Amino acid sequence: MRALAVLLLLGLAVPASADDYTKTKNPVVLVHGLFGFDELGGIYDYWYDIPSQLRAGGAKVYVANVSSANSSELRGEQLIDYLETLQATYGYGRFNLVGHSHGGPTARYVASVRPDLVASVTSMGSPHTGSRVADGLGTAFPPGSPGRALVAGLADALGSFLEFLSGDDDPQDALAALTSLNGAGAAAFNARYPEGMPASACGQGASSVRGVRYYSMGGTTPLTNVFDPSDLLMGAGALFFGFEANDGLVGRCSSHLGSVIRDDYAWNHLDEVNQVAGLRGLFASSPPSVYRAHLNRLKNAGL
Repeated sequence: MRALAVLLLLGLAVPASADDYTKTKNPVVLVHGLFGFDELGGIYDYWYDIPSQLRAGGAKVYVANVSSANSSELRGEQLIDYLETLQATYGYGRFNLVGHSHGGPTARYVASVRPDLVASVTSMGSPHTGSRVADGLGTAFPPGSPGRALVAGLADALGSFLEFLSGDDDPQDALAALTSLNGAGAAAFNARYPEGMPASACGQGASSVRGVRYYSMGGTTPLTNVFDPSDLLMGAGALFFGFEANDGLVGRCSSHLGSVIRDDYAWNHLDEVNQVAGLRGLFASSPPSVYRAHLNRLKNAGL
């Protein structure tokens, strides 16, 4: 510590290894949500600036790329394949999974069916009991309607385009994604994979199940920055929630899983992954800083 202080006083560069704030025991794998990706064209990241800041603190961070739009189970199987590839390549044992939005149920599936692969699951703004937006879309475009087929086709095309830009070709099924994310689909999923789910409405779930730790966070401010183009979409999504606190796509209570770290950050759904390009409310918490603090929490828990 004395040597570090001398270096700082002299204005000399501190070796990167001096910062181990986010150096967890197990590597971290970030799992994107609906219509997500790892990076587009090698230029633009879904987790904007977050992986680099976590790595700067000593963490080993990997960014998974699963189907942009598909069921929680299929995306989960793709994630298992990715984790097994990392195991075979680097000799890792278990992983800390961090899932945003649909990435939360995707990670939960893996933890439920393959707990040997998972040290912890952290969900950020995930609709664990479903999204009212998904319910509303299902009502607006009922099964068998021409509009449903048209919208599903367009959504699948968008997913395929995002896969192309991210250098992948995972299968797309927007209707399967919609079923996973609506209230009925989420309830069926929770019955099959209940680990970490609260027993009461808006409560906390078990913090540890079968050796896997569970955490969750979320936002409750759909409109955060007048210069953020996503605010228009988040504001429209918020209309489905009435007076329920939400981030524009997910209700506050629906985001609860395991130990609820905080469910009312001044973020909308995309602010939760530092989008768009880091724009957020003037006094809102810095998403990369929140992720750094959480990895330090995992580190201190021996994870």
